[in-house]
Amino acid sequence: MKLLESTRFEAINSALSIETGDSKIFGRIESYSCKMAGDAKQLYKKFNAEQGATPHDLQALSPPQTGLGASPGQYQYSRSISGDEDGPLCDTISRKTLFYLIATLNAAFCPDYDFSNAKSHEFSKEPSLQWVMNTVDSNLSTTAGEQYGSLRAQLWAAVEDEISMNDCDIYSYNPDLASDPFGEDGCLWSFNYFFYNKKLKRIVFFTCRAINPLYMLDSGCGSDLAMDEDDDESY
Repeated sequence: MKLLESTRFEAINSALSIETGDSKIFGRIESYSCKMAGDAKQLYKKFNAEQGATPHDLQALSPPQTGLGASPGQYQYSRSISGDEDGPLCDTISRKTLFYLIATLNAAFCPDYDFSNAKSHEFSKEPSLQWVMNTVDSNLSTTAGEQYGSLRAQLWAAVEDEISMNDCDIYSYNPDLASDPFGEDGCLWSFNYFFYNKKLKRIVFFTCRAINPLYMLDSGCGSDLAMDEDDDESY
């Protein structure tokens, strides 16, 4: 996955480093091209060969966490992979798209984490753009208040101009704590959203977390988090 430089995203990422009395927010939005070349093609071939799969084989996703608590009928899942009308309903993803999501994670969190063994059930397809925007706005507004309020319009306008959100499938990464890069003690909340525009062959990745600043002081992880932010600028 190739990182696409964006001065607008760089400015927003700086503004998403927000400190309040109760939390420290670290947010990052990045755009990646899905056009594969060189090493990416070799990794993709290996990804499919390991399970004897084809790019169009479907994998089951987990239900979206964004939609938890929704009443029945507010969104629907596609039929199970087996096609059994009486079987469980679930969203599915092609192996090619799954590879794009995993490759995006590897690019975004390199070299600290390796997501090559991530499974489809660690991802979800979000029910709608509005669900995602509401979740992002709720988390950031509750934690950062007016600081996010002054940034919100600029943030969503930049994402829209980069990826055309209504033309996207939106996925989230929701791993268990052992696999979650934000699973450390003191993390108040986190999210990892992928806006995938198939026509543009592009993914915008929006990752954000809020940390208890008291934990940062007690554990000495403040310097590590600062280093993470410095590393982001080198991508």
